[in-house]
Amino acid sequence: MHASIATRLRQPLRAALAPLMAALVLAGCATAPSGLPDMATPAQFKEAPTARAAAPGEGQWTRAVPAESQPRGEWWRAFRDPILDSLVERAVRDEGGNTSIQQAVARVRQARALARITDADRSLQLGAGAGATRQQGLDRNQSNRPSTLINAGLTASYELDLFGRLSRTSEAARLDAQQREALLQSTRLLVQAEVAQTYLALRAVDAERVLVRDNVEAYRDTLRLTQRRQQAGDVADLDVARVQTEVSATESDAIALDRRRAELEHALAVLTGEPPASFGIRPENWTTALPSIPAGVPATVLTRRPDVAASQAAVLAAQARVGAAQAAYFPDIALTAGGGFASPEIGDLFKWSARSWGIGALLSLPILDGGRREAGVQNASGQLDEALADYRAQVLNAFKDVEDQLSAIRLLQEQAQVQQTAVDSARRATQLSDTRYRNGYISQLDLLDARRSELRNQRQALQVKAAQYQAAVGLVRALGGGWDAPARVGAAAKSEENSSRS
Repeated sequence: MHASIATRLRQPLRAALAPLMAALVLAGCATAPSGLPDMATPAQFKEAPTARAAAPGEGQWTRAVPAESQPRGEWWRAFRDPILDSLVERAVRDEGGNTSIQQAVARVRQARALARITDADRSLQLGAGAGATRQQGLDRNQSNRPSTLINAGLTASYELDLFGRLSRTSEAARLDAQQREALLQSTRLLVQAEVAQTYLALRAVDAERVLVRDNVEAYRDTLRLTQRRQQAGDVADLDVARVQTEVSATESDAIALDRRRAELEHALAVLTGEPPASFGIRPENWTTALPSIPAGVPATVLTRRPDVAASQAAVLAAQARVGAAQAAYFPDIALTAGGGFASPEIGDLFKWSARSWGIGALLSLPILDGGRREAGVQNASGQLDEALADYRAQVLNAFKDVEDQLSAIRLLQEQAQVQQTAVDSARRATQLSDTRYRNGYISQLDLLDARRSELRNQRQALQVKAAQYQAAVGLVRALGGGWDAPARVGAAAKSEENSSRS
């Protein structure tokens, strides 16, 4: 008899669990995409000197391992300029500083909070409540008289994450936070590079201002000499007018440089988070050192670029969301429990006889949803495809940025050498022309032409020099903060840590 009763109890239990067992079987067949596409990188960049010495297509390729957590160091100190060091530190300080960094920090806090909110769905939910109900007509034993029910108690619920929906959603939110953190690092690097490039541009303008002002004085000397000769009857008024034109035109260039310097100074004030009215940098000689770029920069340093790391996190988050969307095909299972007291009299509410409790389990599985779940999976898959395309684009742009800066550094160095030869020749021509003009051997037009040529070549040399500094900072930014290999940086940090322990 007992066996028959047990058999009758097991039959409805099996019928109730059949959908759950089928869902578990289907869950084992569902697989969400995982992992990043291979990021194969050459041993060196194409524009690196050692790579250009080899035949095209030669060289080893290796799979790059993400290294965005490797330290980047204070790369701007390689320029050995205390003012630049101070400006960068003021821009990236925790309180105040650059507003773009502050916005990125706020976005990181938001993403971390959202990750905690999402992760809370996987935890046990506890709640407390109390209430009073006045009702009529529900109690057949009280002849339709109004009655009062007072209750107080605790409730608990917990959703079983058998199919990974909650865990994948939580993982996606955590990866979103990692992406925001990487974008914060990218913003910091961007601000550091912009501060350095703006400051170096300001120093280049300072040097050019000195050069142009010196030429203004030289033209004024020539103007005074020409005026004396005109008063003596040796030259005509036309010669005076020509020199006066050169003086005024060169003074106009000097004023334009003053305007350019003011704009750069104001830009530095904004980058450091300070009002331009209270910010100023005194003009000084351009003594900033130009860092020496090593010949064999390894291509694997790109793995620590913050924007590449952000794209990687976006791909992984999209993969997790695909898994969460696929899990919507399987049932949600929640366990609930409640306990408390209920009584028509508030004085009897917490008596042992007024206790009440209940437990339950809820399984829900949509059968017909009009294609909502399928559309959700397609939407998540589309977002994954977009994230993968963005990741590939970031990697390709990273290679392009580095190659651009390496080629710029190489070609600018060659251009600087040729341009310096032109400056030396133009200076020599001006000296000879001035001597011959004073002795009456050449015309004034020849002297003015020689001065214009010298000034033009000197300004061109300064612009090439400024471009070299800009390219050095651009290379730092393109490489993700310096040109040391991640392995060497990590080894140095580990060695330093071991030495501090000993």
